[in-house]
Amino acid sequence: MRGWAHGWRLLGDARKLAKHGALRPFETNADIPGFARLGARLLRFGSGAPDTPDFAGGLKACGPAAVKLGQALATRPDLVGMEAAADLRRLQDDLPPAPWAAIEAELNSALPGGWRAHLSDISETPAGAASIAQVHRATTKDGRRIALKVLRPGVEQDFHQALASYGWAAERVERMGGEFARLKPRIVIETFRQWTLAELDLRREGGNASELADAVRGEPGIRIPAVYWDLTTRRTLALEWIDGVKLTDLAAVEASGADRRQLAATLVRGFLAQAIGGGFFHADLHQGNILLAPTKDSSGSQLVLIDFGIMGRLDRRARIYLAEILYGLIVGNYARVAEIHFEAGYVPAHHDAGAFATALRAVGEPIRGRATSDISVANLLDGLFAITRSFDMPVQPHLLLLQKTMVMVEGVALNLDPQVNMWDVASPYVKGWLRDELGPEAKLADGLVANLRLLAKLPELAQRFVRNLPAESAAPPLVPLPELAPARPGRWPWMLLGAVLGATLATGILLLI
Repeated sequence: MRGWAHGWRLLGDARKLAKHGALRPFETNADIPGFARLGARLLRFGSGAPDTPDFAGGLKACGPAAVKLGQALATRPDLVGMEAAADLRRLQDDLPPAPWAAIEAELNSALPGGWRAHLSDISETPAGAASIAQVHRATTKDGRRIALKVLRPGVEQDFHQALASYGWAAERVERMGGEFARLKPRIVIETFRQWTLAELDLRREGGNASELADAVRGEPGIRIPAVYWDLTTRRTLALEWIDGVKLTDLAAVEASGADRRQLAATLVRGFLAQAIGGGFFHADLHQGNILLAPTKDSSGSQLVLIDFGIMGRLDRRARIYLAEILYGLIVGNYARVAEIHFEAGYVPAHHDAGAFATALRAVGEPIRGRATSDISVANLLDGLFAITRSFDMPVQPHLLLLQKTMVMVEGVALNLDPQVNMWDVASPYVKGWLRDELGPEAKLADGLVANLRLLAKLPELAQRFVRNLPAESAAPPLVPLPELAPARPGRWPWMLLGAVLGATLATGILLLI
């Protein structure tokens, strides 16, 4: 699309947002250029916009791609403000479904031989409808009960056009510099684009579900539906159907007799096991994506996670930093938390670590030892964002996604148990994980692995050395060596192995010192 086409599309969306009062904050924001503030007022003129901005309603009016963008912006209160982010969290993909005739055509196109060749029946009324896809309950020819997810007709074209327009706008906003450049809107849109493209290929979502199932295997109280790959294509995803109630229905949760305090603790530990333990986590854990269901043997209750379109990933280094930061905040070791931020490069090196530690203390001390229900998340995040601005901290997209998910998990846990203390639940897990990852045994194992990898490269290094030797004609004449007594048969391989193991162990011990 040409620039004028992007501009025309975005102008239409802006008018819809203005009708819902969603542009009112832009009219008085000093960081917004004067011409943009004037434009926001003109777009609202004659629209009957409400005094209180309805951000979620405005984005719904702009279409499915805008709904998804709103979900992404809900993770960026530093970018859109606390009130807007709170309002955008209402966007949970609860949209009117596409007509059955259009969905049936999609199924017949995606499944070889049409859906009747694979399914004995399917419900024409969807169990849920979102901006990208909707889910129908079905039964396979061999009797498996499945949740069959199907892409909405025409959704790919709509999203590709919207993504191109959002990227075009973000590039021009970032050129304004200053606070706009620090907030990196292009990275926000790129992250959103990656989420969306992954969601538009349902095979990717199936892979996410399968990997997450491996990550939480053995974690009590958490379950991931099985993927049926024979019915999964780019436009369809078949998952095990599990009977349960969504956590949005608190009356049904209460009627089930499940221990709500235990469920809250299970949810928090399960999330930590994903994010810190495995580095791969469900990044859309609102109440509508969590079911309460009986265990397979009906002896108790378990939490079933669904909808695996948005996932987060952290490498081992980031997980270690995260765990140390969390534990440092839990125990009040703000100096160590500050050191970690500088080691990770989150804070530019020209700032003072002591001053950063004091700023963290001002945010952390008021919440230590208090129940989560007594803590204002808005005030906490406002304090943290003030620190990021004061210390020129660049935006870390993977940490923003993690932060957004942690806020979601906290909200769901509080609904289950208003007295839950997130710090108390998190502390034992984080402390144990750090001990396993950073203790002497872990350091020795890391040293052994590093040295074994080096040994594996020795043949290649030797070949390079030989190739770089000067030509034989240019070499000096060899001096005959004195004869040596022959080694006893069978001894030299063990001597070599002993030398290798000795060198490896010595290096590992040096790494511990």
